[in-house]
Amino acid sequence: MAERTVRKRSHAKSKPQESKRAEADNSKSSQGPSTGVILIIITLTAGLCCYYFLLATPDTVFVRVSDHVQRAVYDVPCSKDYSQEEFLECKPKRCGRVVMDDLVRREDAEYLLRVAEKGLSLAGSSGGASILDLHTGALSKDNAFIDIYRLLKAENIDLLTEKDFKIYKKVKDQIHGAIATEFGVPPGKLYLTKPTFFSRMNMTTPKTIHDEYWHAHVDKETYGSFHYTSLLYLATYKQDFDGGRFVFVDSDANRTVEPKLGRVSFFTSGSENVHFVERLKDGVRYAITVSFTCDPSKAISDPVSR
Repeated sequence: MAERTVRKRSHAKSKPQESKRAEADNSKSSQGPSTGVILIIITLTAGLCCYYFLLATPDTVFVRVSDHVQRAVYDVPCSKDYSQEEFLECKPKRCGRVVMDDLVRREDAEYLLRVAEKGLSLAGSSGGASILDLHTGALSKDNAFIDIYRLLKAENIDLLTEKDFKIYKKVKDQIHGAIATEFGVPPGKLYLTKPTFFSRMNMTTPKTIHDEYWHAHVDKETYGSFHYTSLLYLATYKQDFDGGRFVFVDSDANRTVEPKLGRVSFFTSGSENVHFVERLKDGVRYAITVSFTCDPSKAISDPVSR
């Protein structure tokens, strides 16, 4: 398909999703269920309501796997999440989502896929959602994390090369530049932050809540330091996996990005961009999350060979 630039604008006011909280009756009855049982019932009911709400919401595909876009944009009104913050030159003044298929060379994406595969081959979560963080060394192992650098040293394994870190930094810099340009941020005011990591999702049965990646959330609420979130996809929807699409939850519809190798998606991290990843139906899905902050105290350095 020919390259194209798409710009879309939200016509509905974007609001942070508010879940209605039922108030339990605190009056005690000798014949009634305990307060703990009531709270469990309320929690389960709320969870099911949220689940069925997401399923019932109309789905609009923002960018399909078959599309090839130089720059697809969907603007949304900014939430109030940034109103009390400093960082005037950096914090979002315009909010939205952007997808680019030509920002990162396919060869570089394929190279980073091999880095992810070899790193995650050393361990992995017992529940199907695994991460590898080259900055901290965190590598999923069963229901916890180990330090990949300590493991490599202890086992005398020569795995990660200087080229691995060079390509990683190159791609990070390309994404950093694209976000700074798109949202009008001086590059020197936008900082890499944690967590920034490779992810792998497969069909292993979830063991803990941390394996349940399909719940709707807001990055700025989850991680605090985030102002801009980006993803580089290292696998292709319907080719390497099924399910696993990235879904923005808006008041009028769910807007979906279908991943493919080398595709970059980035967005402002506040509650104007509630999102989730669909539960995987088949295959293995790889990606890199690259996160940016306006707060210099939350900045992290590029990873280096150890």
